[in-house]
Amino acid sequence: MDLDVTVVILLVVAGLSAGFVDAVVGGGGLIQLPALVVGLPGASPVQLLATNKLASICGTSVSSATYYRRVRPHPGTFVPLMICAFIGSLAGALLASQIPREAFEPIVLVALLVIGAWVLFRPSVGGETELKYADRRHLAGAMLIGLVIGAYDGALGPGTGSFFVVTLVGLLGYSFLEASAKARMANWATNLAALVVFVPQGAVLWGIGLAMGVANLVGGYLGARVAVSKGAGFVRVFFILVVGAFIVRIGGDVLGWWG
Repeated sequence: MDLDVTVVILLVVAGLSAGFVDAVVGGGGLIQLPALVVGLPGASPVQLLATNKLASICGTSVSSATYYRRVRPHPGTFVPLMICAFIGSLAGALLASQIPREAFEPIVLVALLVIGAWVLFRPSVGGETELKYADRRHLAGAMLIGLVIGAYDGALGPGTGSFFVVTLVGLLGYSFLEASAKARMANWATNLAALVVFVPQGAVLWGIGLAMGVANLVGGYLGARVAVSKGAGFVRVFFILVVGAFIVRIGGDVLGWWG
């Protein structure tokens, strides 16, 4: 696929921005996927999803490694979370070509409104890790989160990281910083699972996907380092700002503001 230089530059910038946002609070796909839709009007929906996953896994790889080295999340939670997220994403990716994007946008918008308001009006939430459950209930909660959000990510994807973060904070009691670390690892697993399905289908646009992937990797590294150095308070504020921007972006789509 031949692309104009200006289009390539804009897509690379989108990949860089998405990597940074995704590493801090998740939701980089809400920047990257719409950019691909605009920049590659001739590509099929499955090609757009597959190329987005290729770029995203580059960023989640480096941000996951950075978080692991600096935050040291407990494997008793993030390993089952990753496994279930992988399984859920695999199932979602198999259904991706049959599910229209417009069916998801109103649901995502409502979910973002609810979680954004919840975080905004509960300032104490996510400041420190105060686990709500122990042993089997905690493990079951992590596995359920992985399966449900993983399935969404495989089928469509935008906002997945933010959904991982807010459920880990709200349902299990993690701080925003530790939730972001686990969310990156789970998101890496969902991206890998989707590519397991998309690559054999020949759906990935490798040239632009790898170019965006390098940019996403740089953004992911920078975002993870900033989040770790600034702490949970910074992540919470950044989360509210990003979710607010996503609400405007998706709400405009649903209401037809953007044409």
